[in-house]
Amino acid sequence: MLREPIGRLIRDPKEFTRDVSFPDPSQIRIYDETLRDGEQMPGVCYTPAQKLEIARALAGVGVHIMSVGFPAASEGDRRTLQLVMDAKRRGELGDVEIVVMCRSNRGDIDITVKTLREVGIEPREVTFFIFTSGSDLHLKYKIGKTLLRCEGRSESEWLDLPLAFYRDANIRMQCDAIAHARAAGIERIEFGAEDGSRGDVDYFIEYFKAGLEAGGTRPAWPDTVGTLTPEATRWYCTRIVQAMPAGLPIVAHLHNDYGLGTINAITAASCGFKVISVTANGYGERAGNVKLHELVVALRVLYGIELPGFKYDKLRELARFMERMSGVPMQQHEPIVGASVFAHESGIHTQAMLIDHRMYEAVPADLVGARTSWVFGKHTGAALVEDTLRRRREQLARAGVEPTSELAHRVTDEVKRLREERAASSKSEATIEAYESAMRGLQLNEDDVVEIAIALGTPAKAS
Repeated sequence: MLREPIGRLIRDPKEFTRDVSFPDPSQIRIYDETLRDGEQMPGVCYTPAQKLEIARALAGVGVHIMSVGFPAASEGDRRTLQLVMDAKRRGELGDVEIVVMCRSNRGDIDITVKTLREVGIEPREVTFFIFTSGSDLHLKYKIGKTLLRCEGRSESEWLDLPLAFYRDANIRMQCDAIAHARAAGIERIEFGAEDGSRGDVDYFIEYFKAGLEAGGTRPAWPDTVGTLTPEATRWYCTRIVQAMPAGLPIVAHLHNDYGLGTINAITAASCGFKVISVTANGYGERAGNVKLHELVVALRVLYGIELPGFKYDKLRELARFMERMSGVPMQQHEPIVGASVFAHESGIHTQAMLIDHRMYEAVPADLVGARTSWVFGKHTGAALVEDTLRRRREQLARAGVEPTSELAHRVTDEVKRLREERAASSKSEATIEAYESAMRGLQLNEDDVVEIAIALGTPAKAS
């Protein structure tokens, strides 16, 4: 219907981003942590069989790397690793890279290697992510006693030793773990230290260089508690990339505590980070992780970065699937994948949308597997009602009704009346309470822990 090219009528957002540099799209890797970090969201828990279903869905949409959990921490994660690797061997997951997580100690590494070999999988087939801590706060006060034991020092020295001791001891512990993993036949070793965004950048550069020399293959830098701004992200990431070997893939693992996860991830990529960590629906601890759907669509539509082979049109399907698996619904107006994000009610908007959907939709609906829809209510205009009646002319004719403009106005008035009537009798509050009650029923609280302790710890009475 538009006579002029759309580019003459509105400004393309890429006009302002075309000079932003990124790695070649074929080198950017989407690193999904739904099965690991996503499950750490309070109230979320998946069985190994469910995790296999999720892994298939994630591979189907086109993620490149997938973390399957922490095998040393639970039997469930060990079973998940085995199921996922069996599926990969059968060709069900394509060439997705599988990552397992281990602390920087030999025990975690050995348990994970044993888990793999029990089902005939060699360690070289999996990437091991070996992690420790990185900020001085974490080094001294979270893992300080562990570092003292590694160094053969007494815990009585904990508070008195300088930060420099903990920094050096941490690097030695990390390098020992990497060397041990190499000796066990592990070829791909990702390594990183928590709380990078609150740590010293020069220390992280030293830590990364030592890890690479010890045999690590991919450094990971995390914003563990989501404190980064885009400015801080650029400050850190630029320095890290410049200090590392050219072309080295580096992971950005970012959280969304201030709602800045997506823009921080885009900023990290523009600085040269090639591997970006995400979760489906943004599930994760506290406010969650970088949202898969936001990142990939923003990169494509706003920056012109299209990821080869990625199934953008499956994102909304994936979102609904993850809601069912997790029991955690997305908000109706969630960008890109929200159930109502392509629905319109306002008469001013809908009248314009009847001319061209780009009047009020900047995200291309067909790109993400959606379609524009109409909701009728208090804000509905007669133009939309009249258009609807004309499109349903045959159905009306069978009832002997002619879709006139006068009828459209009467129907519009009745729609508004009915919507207000339904609002007055809304059960929204009861619905929300039912959902919150259901979520509480899935979680275990302190009272549950105490009751379990009493049941397991009460001495048996003599008969």
